[in-house]
Amino acid sequence: MFDLDAYLERIGLHGRPGLADVHLAHATSIPFENLDPHRGIPVSLAEEDLERKLVRERRGGYCFEHNLLLKAAFEELGASVEPMLARVRVGGTPARLRPRSHLVLRVRAGGESFYADVGFGAGTPLRPLSSTPGFEQEQSGWRFRLRQEAEELVLESAGQDGRWQELYGFVPQPVPRVDIETSNWFTCTHPRSPFVAGLVAAAQSEDGTRVRLSDWDGLSLTAQTPAGETSEPLAREQIPQLLEERFGLGGFELDAGGRVRSIAGS
Repeated sequence: MFDLDAYLERIGLHGRPGLADVHLAHATSIPFENLDPHRGIPVSLAEEDLERKLVRERRGGYCFEHNLLLKAAFEELGASVEPMLARVRVGGTPARLRPRSHLVLRVRAGGESFYADVGFGAGTPLRPLSSTPGFEQEQSGWRFRLRQEAEELVLESAGQDGRWQELYGFVPQPVPRVDIETSNWFTCTHPRSPFVAGLVAAAQSEDGTRVRLSDWDGLSLTAQTPAGETSEPLAREQIPQLLEERFGLGGFELDAGGRVRSIAGS
């Protein structure tokens, strides 16, 4: 059975909080990270493994882990939750069709329907998203909206500069567990997956600040607010200390090849 009390303690809540409060607390308490795929460890989506890793061990994870953990919590709080797969668009080109490697949730509770996503790295929404296409929501200085594009809904985000950026697109239809497992296996094991080839850790604050450590485009530490961003180049030797200090991910070191590994040896 899902341990709701332990999960709520992990994100700084207790009792029977509202779903929006849970979404915000999760998004600002549990970091986004790909340390397991990065070091050759496939990601398990079994509920007991998600609780062990993200709750008891106080690790982070990527979209499948975050949003399936959130799904379990929402269902324990009485909501109906449907998982959906999305294609990431940010950083891509219109001619390049990407795999459906992101997970988003449609949630129904109290006669209302909304979308939830606490697993989109440093750009994930802090609060639930309205299911109405075209409706703009301001969240700690960031603006989000869903745009209808043929059969897809496209999530877009903008800062204070007013420029909308596509994040991902998805067909609003629930998918079976086997499709989620297949997408997860590709994401955490395929040699061309950025989550296997590279390193990323990210965290967000309730004030809208986003921090990301990544070597996807040169190793750097980036701090972003709705008003702009700053980026600091890093040496790989700085990674373990920054993982602990900025993302709460202690117990890691670099191997001889410069990749992150557990101090315990795995």
